[in-house]
Amino acid sequence: MLSKKPWQPEFVLLFGAAMLACYGLVSVAALLLQKSGLAGFKNPDDAGFALLGTFGIEGSAWIFIFIFLGLHKINWRDAFGLRSPDLKKSMMLAVGVLAVTLPVVWLLQSFFGVALEKIGVPVENQRVVEIFLGIKSFWFRVCFGFFAVVIAPVVEEFVFRGMLYPFVKQLGSPRAALFGVSAIFAGIHFDAGTFVPLFALALALTWLYEKTDCLLAPITAHSLFNVTNLVALYFLPQINEFLQKSMHVQLLK
Repeated sequence: MLSKKPWQPEFVLLFGAAMLACYGLVSVAALLLQKSGLAGFKNPDDAGFALLGTFGIEGSAWIFIFIFLGLHKINWRDAFGLRSPDLKKSMMLAVGVLAVTLPVVWLLQSFFGVALEKIGVPVENQRVVEIFLGIKSFWFRVCFGFFAVVIAPVVEEFVFRGMLYPFVKQLGSPRAALFGVSAIFAGIHFDAGTFVPLFALALALTWLYEKTDCLLAPITAHSLFNVTNLVALYFLPQINEFLQKSMHVQLLK
């Protein structure tokens, strides 16, 4: 059972305002860099934009999280559940939840991708996927991986599971907290094809947080989810090449 969180409305609003301000500043910076013609910022899918957005928005969010906790006089170890007496059990449950959720999310993504195309809605890879596949630099890929595995899961889980979910729930709306916050989480990725899969993922991560009362559990599951997808993306070109060669050999027989 999730314990009560002492989040004060004014600090939640302040956190949201700071994030919106950061988004605005990063957007202006991206526009100026693109107009300057600087390498890495010429096209929207260039890696420079991904790094700017990552460290400008998500990186700043890390600072805001610690300020937010400081305003509530809460130690970060307590906030993230590092002192939980059932920490090991929570981590094992996180792995178990991921093992069940991952194939469901992948199946939903495949199903809704086909369904959207059937009704005439084009389905494209998320911009972040296109950027990752287009990165040639080893160090850019390392930075991208660090963002996906460490920075993003911590920020997104704190904001959606750690802050917004209990805040809305304690206002007296458990269902709005569960379904509403999960829908926002899925919606911020701005991709019709991944909305339902990410909504399902958010529900699973919220259940995990409720079950363990340890924010590190959904962070771990989210991080492992991203690791699995990164590995799949990395080997996707090799798998496609192998399948094409296999089909070519079969046709020649």
